[in-house]
Amino acid sequence: MANTASARKRIRQNERRRARNVARVSRVRTFVKKVETAILAGDKDAAREALRAAQPEMQRAVGKGVVSLNTVSRKLSRLSARIKALASA
Repeated sequence: MANTASARKRIRQNERRRARNVARVSRVRTFVKKVETAILAGDKDAAREALRAAQPEMQRAVGKGVVSLNTVSRKLSRLSARIKALASA
């Protein structure tokens, strides 16, 4: 257990930050899931709109340091490729 006042404060700060970061990651997952659901349904327009909504949310998570830039770039690239493939299928 923390003995100093500064250590106790740091614990409180970490708890608040963790809750905020968990919420951000969860939000990103929800947006990605909406895109994937639309892709599986074969609805290209809905998938495109869902990706358009998900992209800023994913970039915001990168800006807040919750997820890596490379991770988000890879996910966006793969989702875009899957949406693009819907047209030729």
